Amino acid sequence: MKRNYEGCALCDGTWGDYWREIEGENTFFCCSICADAFENMVNRVKKETGWKKIDSVSIEGNYSKGRDCVATSGDNRVEYFFRHEDGVITEFRVKS
Repeated sequence: MKRNYEGCALCDGTWGDYWREIEGENTFFCCSICADAFENMVNRVKKETGWKKIDSVSIEGNYSKGRDCVATSGDNRVEYFFRHEDGVITEFRVKS
């Protein structure tokens, strides 16, 4: 899955050394909380869209204000906002 960050897949942090397989790819995270939030976000997008896989995700924002995102799967695209607490999604909305 293509991502817009070079560091942690969720927050772009470069500290830590936590890895988890997401969408069949070994993915770097700074910590398990970011990994949980990212994995939960991916699963929520797939649930909301009915997609089988996500090709790319672009994330802007941060923990305190939430994150504006764009995900793609083939020619399909969805924009959404999410916020999490300790890796659990607390707010998720698809933008129209």
